[in-house]
Amino acid sequence: MASTLLLSPAKPYCSTKTPAPIANRSPSPTLSFRAAAPRFAHGLAAAAAVGANRSARRHRRLRALARPVRASQLPRRPEYVPDRIDDPNYVRIFDTTLRDGEQSPGATMTSAEKLVVARQLARLGVDIIEAGFPASSPDDLDAVRSIAIEVGNTPVGEDGHVPVICGLSRCNKRDIDAAWEAVRHARLPRIHTFIATSEIHMQHKLRKTPEQVVAIAREMVAYARSLGCPDVEFSPEDAGRSNREFLYHILEEVIKAGATTLNIPDTVGYTLPYEFGSLIADIKANTPGIENAIISTHCQNDLGLATANTLAGARAGARQLEVTINGIGERAGNASLEEVAMAIKCRRELLGGLYTGINSQHITMTSKMVQEHSGLHVQPHKAIVGANAFAHESGIHQDGMLKYKGTYEIISPDDIGLTRANEFGIVLGKLSGRHAVRSKLVELGYEISDKEFEDFFKRYKEVAEKKKRVTDEDIEALLSDEIFQPKVIWSLADVQATCGTLGLSTATVKLIASDGEEKIGCSVGTGPVDAAYKAVDQIIQIPTVLREYSMTSVTEGIDAIATTRVVVTGDVSNNTKHALTGHSFNRAFSGSGAAMDIVVSSVRAYLSALNKMCSFVGAVKASSEVPEGTSVQTTE
Repeated sequence: MASTLLLSPAKPYCSTKTPAPIANRSPSPTLSFRAAAPRFAHGLAAAAAVGANRSARRHRRLRALARPVRASQLPRRPEYVPDRIDDPNYVRIFDTTLRDGEQSPGATMTSAEKLVVARQLARLGVDIIEAGFPASSPDDLDAVRSIAIEVGNTPVGEDGHVPVICGLSRCNKRDIDAAWEAVRHARLPRIHTFIATSEIHMQHKLRKTPEQVVAIAREMVAYARSLGCPDVEFSPEDAGRSNREFLYHILEEVIKAGATTLNIPDTVGYTLPYEFGSLIADIKANTPGIENAIISTHCQNDLGLATANTLAGARAGARQLEVTINGIGERAGNASLEEVAMAIKCRRELLGGLYTGINSQHITMTSKMVQEHSGLHVQPHKAIVGANAFAHESGIHQDGMLKYKGTYEIISPDDIGLTRANEFGIVLGKLSGRHAVRSKLVELGYEISDKEFEDFFKRYKEVAEKKKRVTDEDIEALLSDEIFQPKVIWSLADVQATCGTLGLSTATVKLIASDGEEKIGCSVGTGPVDAAYKAVDQIIQIPTVLREYSMTSVTEGIDAIATTRVVVTGDVSNNTKHALTGHSFNRAFSGSGAAMDIVVSSVRAYLSALNKMCSFVGAVKASSEVPEGTSVQTTE
């Protein structure tokens, strides 16, 4: 009797479906086998019918497998309780893009931009949004408060999810008061407080004994709870290099004081995955009272191991993972939300059945939004969201992809919400009306007011008159330049520049102040952009240093929109404190601009950065005028 050859097809895309028994699976579609000729002529029709039915079933199974896994196929998100998770397989996602991510040099976002990103994070399905460090500046406190009021009270998604809104604080009453003032308006508020626990930090930075550190941590966690905050997270900074026995002791004490989440940070990205996994397992096994708190991870990427360490921590028992969109953050950044979430989704069976509440179809939009507002663009080969993540140039790879996508793609682009231009049939141009343009904005995930839309539509028409076709990338660039800008203190009215090889470059710039007054500046420079920037400086008269300048083309073609990004610094260090060190620093401000003229684009970007700086200077001056001894209000 002839033996039967059974082939198991490789999984083309991430799926949480239970695999069918191997005997019931169809052969791989990339390989074909000729069936043996039937013994009797009357069996030809039956054989053909059987073959057709098998082929149809096979194609139906392949189409089903290629579809993205919907949220309804996973267990529902458990009801939020600060100190426990009813489903042991559920992992909370704590996003710190707006706090740790914003500490990247030049990544300063305006309050309006932070609110837009926070709304998108809620749609993405993150469980906790760390919205900022309220004690760092009055502007940050206002931004966190705005997010708590709006995003922290607005249900999103089919399950009516409302994220926890968290504010960071050092272990002192002033910081904790500011954090509580900012987050108390949310339906689910949280205070996150921290103090260093490694010997090197306690000795050289804090200059305190271990006993003093334990006493401060215990007292401040209790103080945060005494304000009425039911959810307090504690982080022993530099836990990866801390003494294990000391860690167990301080964690035990803060649990007694009321901590509901214990975050274990690898602050300097020093540990290897097996080390970090062992650390989480040891804390779970040796900390008295640990059953009354959630273990969390926060991994920096200094050695490129943040995602690996985070997954090792989850596998060892951590049920909250701290991440950022695109992995942005201090130094080399943090664990990337999209990498962690998709790794858990793709390899759920090897991670003990873990799952998250992330709606992966919002990943691409969230990544683009953070890139636009932070000014930090990801490298093309970035996992999940890089421009080349789903690009195949090798001939061998292309051949496999043409035959069957599962040969070289483990994730479907649809799974992360990556849609190709014009997939919905809407092609925007100069004849497109308001309804079509507004529909495109909704499709791209943007919600703006009627006034903001009218401002945007005016800019859109100006571009559409010069371009035959306006792409999604053009729309996003214009939207960022027109709507998501800082408070307008100076706006651009006109700019005229001349340049070339026959003489000096000159520029004339007309700006409009917030009170409507028009001012004109003229200057010469080494080029048209230099001349235009000097003309702007003549008008605004704020000492600044241009730290970074870059320009990119939004799309291909000579008629492409140019987007410019600049980073400037000035003498505005007062009251701007670093979240970890507490030291004042010279804050950097980024700005972006978009236009079809490169000089106009450059001036718009420069004004965007200067408006951020002017707003911040005003907030600093306002806060310095508050009488000393005035405390932050902490009650309704």
